[in-house]
Amino acid sequence: MKKWLLFSLLVFLSCISRAQNNDSIVIKKLADEMLRNGQAYDNLRFICKQIGPRLSGSPNAQKAVEAVVRMLKEAGADTVYTQPCMVPHWERGEKETGYIQLANGTKYDLHLCALGNSMGSGTNGVKAAVIEVRDFAELDRLGETVIKGKIVFFNIPMNPTYISTFRAYGESGIGRRSGPAQAAKYGAVGVMVRSLASNIDDWPHTGYTQYNDSFPKIPAVAISTSDAEWLSRELKKKMQVTGFFATHCKMFADAPSFNVIGEIRGTAFPGEIITVGGHLDSWDLAEGAQDDGAGVVQAIEIIRAIKASGIKPRRTIRAVAFMNEESGGRGSAAYLQHAKDFNEKHIFALESDGGGFTPRGFGLEMNDTQKAKVMQWKNLFYPYGVYDLSANGSGSDVGPLKEIGAALAGLYPDSQRYFDLHHAGNDVFESVSKRELLLGAVNMGAFVWLVSEYGL
Repeated sequence: MKKWLLFSLLVFLSCISRAQNNDSIVIKKLADEMLRNGQAYDNLRFICKQIGPRLSGSPNAQKAVEAVVRMLKEAGADTVYTQPCMVPHWERGEKETGYIQLANGTKYDLHLCALGNSMGSGTNGVKAAVIEVRDFAELDRLGETVIKGKIVFFNIPMNPTYISTFRAYGESGIGRRSGPAQAAKYGAVGVMVRSLASNIDDWPHTGYTQYNDSFPKIPAVAISTSDAEWLSRELKKKMQVTGFFATHCKMFADAPSFNVIGEIRGTAFPGEIITVGGHLDSWDLAEGAQDDGAGVVQAIEIIRAIKASGIKPRRTIRAVAFMNEESGGRGSAAYLQHAKDFNEKHIFALESDGGGFTPRGFGLEMNDTQKAKVMQWKNLFYPYGVYDLSANGSGSDVGPLKEIGAALAGLYPDSQRYFDLHHAGNDVFESVSKRELLLGAVNMGAFVWLVSEYGL
């Protein structure tokens, strides 16, 4: 009996070894095609340099939709189509200005930008004494007696002890996301937030803020980390510090836009859908190269390389360029609603929204049985630089698909440089390495193909 069990185990292990050897051959074929002939970098150059910033609801966002339709057709997708969604339409307007005035009358010009979806300051701008707070608990302790009539300065640095900068961003981002609404509750007339950046520099970083309809909607700006450090030092001197800023942004009625979808129909289980993608919209300060042009062109590259390599996926693979991730998630909501309306079976969705940096791992948002299956494939990723499958989480655009039973994952590139660029004016094409970008696509393609072959 023991001999029979041993023999069965050896046969089982031998079968796994042969299967993984065949898998490694297919993945190597995909990788070689991408690394030799990849078009992701050229596609990204076009999106960044020929189109540029792609704010939801803007003419540039529509140009990007049209460009991605063309790219997916050129990649060889079996079907390419757009999926309509209504998106918020916010415009920054004339460039913002602002300064700090010290008690002796000295003025210090600030590096600043309006927060996304924020209200404009009006013709005369906002001028008031500045009060610094480090968290919402401190804001609540100060209350209306101290806050009313002031500009609140949320100085919430990203925690430098976290190796995952996304963890630090998630914690510190509360000031930007909700600070203006919370400060307005106590009568503040304006808000400055410390930019969500890992390093100390002069780049202001924008990003979405959400108002509460129960309180006034007050204007809000982000100031650079170097300015935030300086301002904090000045406030510690307990002298009167006055802030001024003028913004000219405005919210318009929702505008029509689109997700872009290109798919390869599965040969064996065409009704089982695998989604891979990133978001096409970006903030308006730069070209949106790392956030998230990189993720979009990686998804297109997977379609192109599969077709060019002659690989026949068993399940349907969709590359999706989602619209409006930055300021509302309307594209992902439309994608989910379409899946519900047509009773689609989504088995897996993979997102790239961490930049086109060197791939390190995947976050897995799935049940334990599915995770165990993915872990059987870990050796197949090692030759391409991915070693870590331990993280949880996926991405904001694929996240809603969990509602209809899809297993989720997110590409985790090295994150140490991402928040030097995120939502700032230096997120440009030149910040992306072709080699790193393609290696991300290689690993994403391997993951997508494995799920297509074996399911989850």
